[in-house]
Amino acid sequence: MSNLTPTSIGSGHEGNLREQISAYFSRVKNGEMGALPAVGALGVLAILFGSLSPYFFTKLNIANLFVQTAELTTLAVALVFVILLAEIDLSAGVAAGVAMDIMYLSLKAGVPWIAAVVIALVFGAIVGLILGWFVARIGVPSFVVTLAFFLGFQGLALILLGDGGLFRVEVPEIKAIMNENLPPVVGWGLLALMVVVSLSIGLWDRARRAKLGLAVRPLSILLTRTALLAALGAFIVFILNENRSAAVKPIVGVPIVIPIVVTLIFAGTFLLDRTRFGRHLYAVGGNPEAARRAGIKVGMIRISAFVICSMLAVVSGLFHVSRIGVVEAAAGRSIVLSGVAAAVVGGVSLFGGRGRLVHAAIGAMVISMIDNGLGLLGLSAGISFVVTGSVLALAATIDALSRKRSGGSIARS
Repeated sequence: MSNLTPTSIGSGHEGNLREQISAYFSRVKNGEMGALPAVGALGVLAILFGSLSPYFFTKLNIANLFVQTAELTTLAVALVFVILLAEIDLSAGVAAGVAMDIMYLSLKAGVPWIAAVVIALVFGAIVGLILGWFVARIGVPSFVVTLAFFLGFQGLALILLGDGGLFRVEVPEIKAIMNENLPPVVGWGLLALMVVVSLSIGLWDRARRAKLGLAVRPLSILLTRTALLAALGAFIVFILNENRSAAVKPIVGVPIVIPIVVTLIFAGTFLLDRTRFGRHLYAVGGNPEAARRAGIKVGMIRISAFVICSMLAVVSGLFHVSRIGVVEAAAGRSIVLSGVAAAVVGGVSLFGGRGRLVHAAIGAMVISMIDNGLGLLGLSAGISFVVTGSVLALAATIDALSRKRSGGSIARS
């Protein structure tokens, strides 16, 4: 049985800043490292590639790195919802590809672009509903059913577009997502809004927990976290608002896709951390049987997670189409594995019940940085795959060892 201290239960607070830091390092010592290894990897990679390539820390490359990461980050965030349940969705990438095929055919038929995007999202929701039904109601392992859909959707894409088909999407609004930038003042305004919303949510949650007599973190911790968020955001916005063009025409501003991805992460984090659904999802991922005995509708949680995963995967597919400007029958066949890798590298446990969306985003940045840095060094894609695979194997090993270590700590408590 774990030890409970007065600061952890029944006191209305969770300790001061020093106690929180001490508790964090205690969790790390017990194996709960979260995204710490991924953050360390980011630092090492940045120093390594920055020293080997004079182009790595240029403003243009930094902006390109953020844009290139958007698609993978969104897919990794999507997969977190099912990975937290110790499930997997191998069909997410190709399902997104088929959704984009349907969007293209809708546009070709004269459907307004917003309606075409909605149709694609609805298709994603239906796919998630079917997958969740097979897993939750029929009991088919998620690996098997999503592998079946992975194969089936490849065939459906060929039926819809034909073998090797490439079709341009000439919609300025869609192309702008990955290829256009916001005015500098808008970037600063969105950053200010993000900081205010983050602080407001923290204060609201603090007041709500205090009203219910639950443990409340000190205000100093909330303000410190908000200040760090504001400082990091200000640094990124400042860099992106600088002219990064070597030509006469300047390129300035935050790429449009960045605030979209940040909004998705914020909304998803709020859903997981501040709602009953999120608490139930973590409970089911940690111990399905205990969750069922506690009255949680385990089946509905699983179905909902697959629906969210598939819909967010469609968004990642939209980013892909926006970036390359075409739909293709082969879209999404390999990126899902990179999405799983990003989540695991970021610290999301494949065993379920542990991980956060921001961890997946950090993992996606690690993988994208590897690809970007090796590309700048002129190394082949084969080297990139080998390095990424090695990082994934290391992350999975750390996950397994930390889980074993934390389990041993609990047993000794």
